[in-house]
Amino acid sequence: MIIDQNENTTIITQENASVIELVKKIETLYPKYKNNNIIVNLNTGTPISLEKIIEFLRLSNKHRSAKHSFVIVNEGIDVDKTPDEIIIVPTLQEAYDIIEMEDMERDLGF
Repeated sequence: MIIDQNENTTIITQENASVIELVKKIETLYPKYKNNNIIVNLNTGTPISLEKIIEFLRLSNKHRSAKHSFVIVNEGIDVDKTPDEIIIVPTLQEAYDIIEMEDMERDLGF
């Protein structure tokens, strides 16, 4: 797991850990990043199933309820089949765009 900090956004990149192990590590370190927007980069070349992406649902809901963005980057997932509570985009740039839009919505009171 590689962790990069960019202003108020934390980017967590999966290396060798399975998705379940990655979710557990993020949950363990969560207090450190709970006030930041979080991007989880899963574009590691290995296809990830929708069932594994669902592992992030609880963490995503918790973080979004605290008025912060939680975005997963993975280019191999059909976003039409994912739950609405999980935001998945194919590129890192799109993740930043989503965070920027959500920040504007929060500023406007949506």
